Amino acid sequence: MAIKPILFNTEMVRAILDGRKSCTRRLVKPEPQGYFEVSEEPLYVYDTDGNQGKITPPYQPGDILYVRETWHKYIKRVGKGESCRFAEFYGYRASVANSEDADEPWRPSIHMPKEAARIWLKVTDVKVERLQNIDGKGCVKEGIEEEPLKHVGEDFVKGMFHDLWDSTINKSDIDRYGWGANPWVWVIEFERCKKPEEDKRCD
Repeated sequence: MAIKPILFNTEMVRAILDGRKSCTRRLVKPEPQGYFEVSEEPLYVYDTDGNQGKITPPYQPGDILYVRETWHKYIKRVGKGESCRFAEFYGYRASVANSEDADEPWRPSIHMPKEAARIWLKVTDVKVERLQNIDGKGCVKEGIEEEPLKHVGEDFVKGMFHDLWDSTINKSDIDRYGWGANPWVWVIEFERCKKPEEDKRCD
């Protein structure tokens, strides 16, 4: 088991907190120029010249992930009377801000320290596939609302996920990594878990 960070934008953090998101897709990098031979362990990729190489997923089943999200620190008064003091707290953009931290500027998720993490995830499965192979149930696991799948159909929710995916890709990379490019992706399934004991001892 390894403990590793993972980044999510504010919308996806809210989906995790709401219990709507239990899966994420991440680009396989460097992008393979051939095809995969999918086996239990390891995964092999062949390039266009027929050369074979092993690729390693960024996470393995059993790994514990701490979520990096948009955050900041703020100070507020705690206690009463002689025990009154000022203390530092972390605030999170995905949650309603307290009045004490309303004026503090937000900091990017990439700069969030491990000790600020409030969401911990356990990886339950990792596989590789083409982006467009996602089905309706997969879209729901990614945080797309379930009601459209029930009442409108799979094509509609896949269109919603298409828009969501492309919104996370830099415009300069859309031709290479956007929905239309149908890139190879890691499909990482997870469940919420408690902060590991070894990390609690470091608090």
